[in-house]
Amino acid sequence: MNRKTLKIPLQQYLRLFRTYLSGQWKRIAWLAALLLAGLAMQLVSPQILRSFIDSAKREAGLVTLLYAAAWFIAVSLLQQGLSVAAAYLSENIGWITTNQLRKDVAAHCLKLDLSFHKSRTSGSLVERVDGDINSLSNFFSSFVIALMSNLLLVAGILVFLYRENWLIGGGLTLFVLLAIWAIQHIRRYVAPYWGGLRQISADFYGFVGEHLEGTEDTRANGATGYVMQRFFLLLRQWLPIRIRAFLGWCVMWNTTIFVFALGNAVAFAICAYLWNKGSLTLGTVYMIVYYTELLGKPIEQIRTQLQDLQKADASIARVRELLDTRSAIEDGPGTPLPGGPLSVRFDGVCFGYDEGTDTLREISFRLKPGKVLGVLGRTGSGKTTLVRLLLRFYDPREGAVYLGGVNIRDAKVKELRERIGFVTQAIEIFQGTVRDNLTFYDRTIPDRRIHEVLFELGLGSWLESLPAGLDTELESGGGGLSAGEAQLIAFARVFLRDPGLVILDEASSRLDPATEQHIDRAIDRLLKNRTCIMIAHRLATVERADEILILEDGVIREHGERRELAADRSSRFSRMLSAGLEEVAQ
Repeated sequence: MNRKTLKIPLQQYLRLFRTYLSGQWKRIAWLAALLLAGLAMQLVSPQILRSFIDSAKREAGLVTLLYAAAWFIAVSLLQQGLSVAAAYLSENIGWITTNQLRKDVAAHCLKLDLSFHKSRTSGSLVERVDGDINSLSNFFSSFVIALMSNLLLVAGILVFLYRENWLIGGGLTLFVLLAIWAIQHIRRYVAPYWGGLRQISADFYGFVGEHLEGTEDTRANGATGYVMQRFFLLLRQWLPIRIRAFLGWCVMWNTTIFVFALGNAVAFAICAYLWNKGSLTLGTVYMIVYYTELLGKPIEQIRTQLQDLQKADASIARVRELLDTRSAIEDGPGTPLPGGPLSVRFDGVCFGYDEGTDTLREISFRLKPGKVLGVLGRTGSGKTTLVRLLLRFYDPREGAVYLGGVNIRDAKVKELRERIGFVTQAIEIFQGTVRDNLTFYDRTIPDRRIHEVLFELGLGSWLESLPAGLDTELESGGGGLSAGEAQLIAFARVFLRDPGLVILDEASSRLDPATEQHIDRAIDRLLKNRTCIMIAHRLATVERADEILILEDGVIREHGERRELAADRSSRFSRMLSAGLEEVAQ
């Protein structure tokens, strides 16, 4: 990994602070006050110890010694209390801030177009939304304040040491500069490996997530061996990067220990020299040794914070890259769509998923409001692509699509998709209550309306059999539901939304004959005063269609009134009917 990719400009850090800490200045001020108070307690403690030792050496009275001991205990307890309070407040700030960032990243991912999601696995996105942002928790919660307080603690210790003797102050100043230089030098060496570690982690969890979702297909098709081979290959790629990152951490840790040992040696040598000259009291010698040991704590914390910073470098770069990714589908200015059934018009539409290929070519047709269009064609003819363009999952390369007379590029994407009901064979059931699966968390839909729709679709007895009614939890993927019940739930979703255009992608093909007959009445009601496009794989599906459109290789081969095409013996549709074809999409 290129080191330059991990060098985060200062402006990005400042932008993150302004955006996500702007509402927490009071908490941050309290955190700063707690850390500074704790810093003061750490500086005072050695002074009390020196007073105690020197007083004991002078054979001062018991009261004086007890007084000094009481002060030391009180200061120590207060320091611990301040430390606990600062830790609590720091975690609180980090949790609130990272949750806000996590929300923004997740919402941004949901807004990105299908081409983005097709090129990335869900696991890799989860790693960015969760793993990368988790590594920023300490960065947001206390990085700057803790770093500054530790630097102030080091400065305070050096000031006290210079007050005692310039020699001890100068010697330990050189020790501090050497320690910080060594830590910073090693940090620059280790930083690229943390970025690589985050990337391989995202690749691994993306792969695992993808194949856990498709475990039935993997096992049914005998691909378990390949999956495990790929699994171990990713682990082999992960291991050397993890080792390098760990070795970098070890080098930093061992360097710190060596430098601390060197600092203690310098302190002992200078103290011995000054003691022999009679320049120091025994209490002062102990105080210097105590301060030297105390120097290790802030320097160690600075090392940890710089290590967190290099992790943050990698995570910020990856999160920033994701947030800077722009959707190929730009939201329109907000031209409102008319109410009621919506007309559909394709005007010279050309589209291809890849450069140089055309899935649809010069598609032009118009469907009047309230009419039903049956779309026929073999697999790969472009039927599903028509639907994706209507829903603005993609935009046409040429031409325009109109809904209710409005160019769909001019409408808000959210409003556009709210006015279209889409039912497919593959029904997505989410882990949650029956109510949430039907309303997609829209609390404005009353339970009375949900009951009406379910009973009308023939799901009344099923609803009554549920132990908690609408509050019954459903399993992810629809476990416990029959294919027919899942399909009926999908129809109920459309009923509850009351769209102006309904798209049915062979929506009743998974139903058994008895259930299919039962739902016919519900479909007739659903299509009343609504425009409908039926993506059909069977001729029986288009019996209720007013118009037929036949696609072949991305081109319209035939379009017209169903009855007229059926009566015209030269039409493709008529030949299909005459041949008695049941399946037209194979």
